[in-house]
Amino acid sequence: MEITNATASFAALSQDTRLKAFMLLVSHEPTGLPAGEIARQLDVPHNTMSAHLAVLARAGWVVSQRQSRQIIYRASLSHMEDVIQFLLKDCCAGHPELCGSLLDSLSSCDTRVPNIVDPL
Repeated sequence: MEITNATASFAALSQDTRLKAFMLLVSHEPTGLPAGEIARQLDVPHNTMSAHLAVLARAGWVVSQRQSRQIIYRASLSHMEDVIQFLLKDCCAGHPELCGSLLDSLSSCDTRVPNIVDPL
């Protein structure tokens, strides 16, 4: 991942509703959610949510698939992995043992689903 791609990805998540939408979709992997349900759960107008989902899709954070009359959105876990790898690429100046606690936290992902409407 190039730095320009990374900054575009971070910019897409730097808005409250988009970050909440992405977190919601991560918590609904692997099935995803219809756009209308995302809007309902986040209490956002449908047309506004569509615009936010389009920004996330252009940045690579979400993918969509038409199922009958609905568009189902899913978090792009591969993109999330690419961004994390980009951030950790030169972790701890060549001393990975210094990053042990960070790597441990990634390998033991908390299975609790955060309340994204009222974050912890």
